[in-house]
Amino acid sequence: MSAHCQLTGRKPGFGNAISHSHRRTSRRFDPNIQRKRYWLPSEGRYVRLTLSAKGLKTVDVIGIEAAVARIRARGEKV
Repeated sequence: MSAHCQLTGRKPGFGNAISHSHRRTSRRFDPNIQRKRYWLPSEGRYVRLTLSAKGLKTVDVIGIEAAVARIRARGEKV
């Protein structure tokens, strides 16, 4: 599964892991990605979205219809 939020567009960040000896190796900071199924009343079906934790909270605030509209406006298929 790609570490990418469909709603907010959050992707992994990159940086360095620094050991006790201060040796640097590259690492990846993944967003907190969850797969969640929502009922979409306008289409009479469920949609499964890959969302970050912030994306889940955004859906709670604006509603699933508006969230799906935003995702489709970005050009992603739902």
